Amino acid sequence: MSKLFSSINIGSLNLKNRLVVSPMCQYSAEDGFANNWHLVHLGQFAIGGAAAVIQEATAVAPEGRISYGDLGIWDDQHIDKLKEITAFIKANNAIPGIQLAHAGRKASSNKPWLGRGQFAPSEALGWQTVAPSALAFHSTDYVPKELKTNEIEEIIEQFGQATKRAIQAGYEIIELHAAHGYLIHQFLSPLCNLRTDQFGGPFENRIRFLLEIIKRVKQEISTQSLWVRISATDWAPDGWDLNQSIALSQLLTEQGVDIIDVSSGGAVSHQKIDVGPAYQLPFALAIKEKTGSKTATVGIIKTATQAADIIEKDQADLIMIARSFLDDPHLPLHFAKELSVDIHWPKQYERAK
Repeated sequence: MSKLFSSINIGSLNLKNRLVVSPMCQYSAEDGFANNWHLVHLGQFAIGGAAAVIQEATAVAPEGRISYGDLGIWDDQHIDKLKEITAFIKANNAIPGIQLAHAGRKASSNKPWLGRGQFAPSEALGWQTVAPSALAFHSTDYVPKELKTNEIEEIIEQFGQATKRAIQAGYEIIELHAAHGYLIHQFLSPLCNLRTDQFGGPFENRIRFLLEIIKRVKQEISTQSLWVRISATDWAPDGWDLNQSIALSQLLTEQGVDIIDVSSGGAVSHQKIDVGPAYQLPFALAIKEKTGSKTATVGIIKTATQAADIIEKDQADLIMIARSFLDDPHLPLHFAKELSVDIHWPKQYERAK
């Protein structure tokens, strides 16, 4: 049997295979509330055989949303619909996960199909963005407010409270979004973080925000698995890079993080990314080899043989897929058939096997 469909223990969890649905923003919430779109969107992947389904970047505060259509978990009232989603995922033999996020200076934006432009703080659909330093992502964006130390501490607490609600809602994987140029990544990258206090400057200070969030989040976690998504490189000179990612990953693993979910880019608009099939795999492999951490790899992994080869060669522990799951929610069922592996199909769908 292909190792792609072998089980693996991640912390206290057992994943039935190595295929995980990567978080994908849907921009379809209102005031942070999930609805039936999210139930059907996420539930279909559990039916399709994914080992775990990680919910889109879910904001820990209203101003932490990328757009006004993002999911949120800053209010206890958000929990009820999320419970419905996690119950469905579990009932269909998959593990529900949630990605907790704060967009920082990349917040207050329009939905992508409406142009992605950033709203002014004074506009009805906009708000004042925040960041480690008063630097806008695009020259046409509105300058974010530089966070004061007490405001940083408030956001750390918001991550803690969001984790508490996520656990109440039934999520078994808590992933912190420290990638793609959002707030945690903004603190990590010297291209975004020009602070001179304990949260800026040398590597040890720039990673402090993330480590403090992990410390607070772990106060809420019991049997849940803690994952962190990082951008392994900014793809820009003098930015966050692979060597810093390796050093950070070593510390994260020592702090009890179960999976380093390795992506890249997003910190600055002048990035130059060399895109191709599995183009981010070398970063996950380097982190795995240098630190011994369990890693997930992402980025243009589209075929069964490609995914299986990565796992067979022990280049990563998990395959995180986004767009190909949108194209085919039953991707694991079809990958298994292509690899001549007999896996369980939902009884309602067995006639198509």
